[in-house]
Amino acid sequence: MINKLNLPRTIHMVPLDIISGFEVRPGFYEINGATAIPGGVNFTVYSHGAASIELLLFHRTEETPFAVLPFPDHYRIGNVYSMIVFKLNIEDFEYAYRVDGPYVPEKGLIFNKNKYLLDPYAKAVTGQSQWGDTSPRGQHYKARVVKDDFDWGDITTPRLPTEDLVIYEVHVRGFTRHDSSGVEHPGTFSGLLEKLPHLLELGVNVVELMPIFEFDEMQDYREIDGEKLYNYWGYNTVSFFAPNTSYSASKEYNREGNELKHLIQVFNQHGIEVYLDVVLNHTAEGNEQGPFFSFKGFDNNIYYLLTPEGHYYNFSGCGNSLNCNHPIVRQMILDCLRYWVVTYHINGFRFDLASILGRNEDGSPMNKPPLLQALAFDPILGDVKLIAEAWDADGLYQVGSFPSWNRWAEWNGRYRDDMRRYLKGDEGMAHAAALRIGGSRDIYEPSTRKNASVNFFTCHDGFTLNDLFSYNTKHNEKNGWNNTDGANDNNSWNCGIEGDTDNPDILTLRRRMMRNAVTLLMCSRGIPMFLAGDEFCNSQFGNNNAYCQDNITSWLDWNLLEKNRAMFEFFKYMIHFRKSHRILRTNVSNGASGFPDLSFHGTSPWCGKFADYDRYVGVMFAGQDQSSGPQTIYIASNAYWEDVHVTLPALPASMCWQIAVDTWEAHQEIRPLNGDQITIRARSIVVLVGE
Repeated sequence: MINKLNLPRTIHMVPLDIISGFEVRPGFYEINGATAIPGGVNFTVYSHGAASIELLLFHRTEETPFAVLPFPDHYRIGNVYSMIVFKLNIEDFEYAYRVDGPYVPEKGLIFNKNKYLLDPYAKAVTGQSQWGDTSPRGQHYKARVVKDDFDWGDITTPRLPTEDLVIYEVHVRGFTRHDSSGVEHPGTFSGLLEKLPHLLELGVNVVELMPIFEFDEMQDYREIDGEKLYNYWGYNTVSFFAPNTSYSASKEYNREGNELKHLIQVFNQHGIEVYLDVVLNHTAEGNEQGPFFSFKGFDNNIYYLLTPEGHYYNFSGCGNSLNCNHPIVRQMILDCLRYWVVTYHINGFRFDLASILGRNEDGSPMNKPPLLQALAFDPILGDVKLIAEAWDADGLYQVGSFPSWNRWAEWNGRYRDDMRRYLKGDEGMAHAAALRIGGSRDIYEPSTRKNASVNFFTCHDGFTLNDLFSYNTKHNEKNGWNNTDGANDNNSWNCGIEGDTDNPDILTLRRRMMRNAVTLLMCSRGIPMFLAGDEFCNSQFGNNNAYCQDNITSWLDWNLLEKNRAMFEFFKYMIHFRKSHRILRTNVSNGASGFPDLSFHGTSPWCGKFADYDRYVGVMFAGQDQSSGPQTIYIASNAYWEDVHVTLPALPASMCWQIAVDTWEAHQEIRPLNGDQITIRARSIVVLVGE
């Protein structure tokens, strides 16, 4: 029966062939991966260079397939193979592929018909749900079909303005794995959700999750001095479309991801956006000596950047680099990010070693990388935040020059380096510090790179905030590389004693230096970001590369929250202060009360040039918001080891200066300043508000 639009009212899917005892027919070629449909499962996979492909079906936990279904030649259109297998219950099987083709290593062709291959579009990976499982895994990875039946209700995403973001970087496992976390499900998405009250009290509105794509923590597993070392951080992607099942509190057979979706749903309900740290620059397959479980077997010469001799370019430092601007890989990455936005309601992405995403197929940097442009203008990603780590492991450093189309923000590595050097008192850093506080306009032209600077002192890679002012050098001996790994240019300062101490003067100075860093971070134009645990002085005991430390080195010690409650309260205060004063976040009205939007000052006002010996920096913002009237904020920052006496800019007669922040004190209270003269104590910061 035909309706008025001349379309069939029903589509009758009937088997056309029998393969290995299963009724089959050609499938839906435009739906990648394995998808449950009425009456069966649609399997679609592609390979440019393959001669043939077989679908393998396994019973759960079994290593030998109970069925092998070769794709008939007439089930192939172009380079795409698609087959519907009828009467398959998604809960009864796992699947993989075998791909046959030419073996010409010097041309990058290394097909191997004996290898089980993980579907590049797998939505769930099996055998990974038990963290630290050392049992043999046979040919390794298989996939499951996922039923997407999560009810999102009528919740809309927060869609926070970029200028309002306060980013909190979190490792899902390490956040609650320690017994002191007090959660019911430590080390999981559910455990993170249990800490929502802490995040709400702190005031952050973005949680950026370190890698949660399926990864193998057992890659490079070893024991050093009796300590088990894993690939703990997870920067070694196994599957781009599948969540890490070991981060779930319970097994979610065929509904993998529901616990993560619930986390995102609840966070969004409370106004917190969720970003993913995505590793799209390399995979866990490594180089010639690495494992062979997916991309190598489908199209090694397409998925990876290869030298003319067929070897792997290693711009990632992890053995291989994805060939991101090849049309096939570019499409897969677009499909991946769209999937996480549509299916998981992800609000933003931070791209690890993003400069690799802008390299050509010969490894050279591109002026207008097709992938980065496609992500900037993709309709589905239209209101998603895109943040680049604008460098790679081969020396390509693009901070300030990352191709952006006014869509991409960047981790501002120069903010971190300049501000660390300034705070510890290095000579010649005053001018750089003033520029960083003012929004790094020398790096990001405001008209073309609006809200581009993600400012940070700390992130997962490097010292925690506590350790930044407790150690002069890294202490990575427990990593097993004789302390040769990790960065040597930390720009840290131990305040006089290396490591732990009970010296009250040193401890007082360290706390003040931490307050200084938080104050400058929250008073700088740009997007502030800090590492989870910094708010209560969490330590990694001087380890600045704790990528393998699945133990108290990396786990947050929640006992420190009460011990260092004053620091937590200071973080809260400064986050609230930033939220309450929009002129800290953006140019509101090009100035107010006769003052420009941004101005620099020395110990005397309007002396914007800094000598090499200067360690005092005054930065003033002025603006007039419709709701609050004219407002001026002056940041008086003294990185010198002695007090300095400062004359502030003269306010109009109708306004007066009030001290809103004074890092010399642990406890903050607003108090008026008589006149325009003030003494800024040694190594401290005062923030004044003119109202």
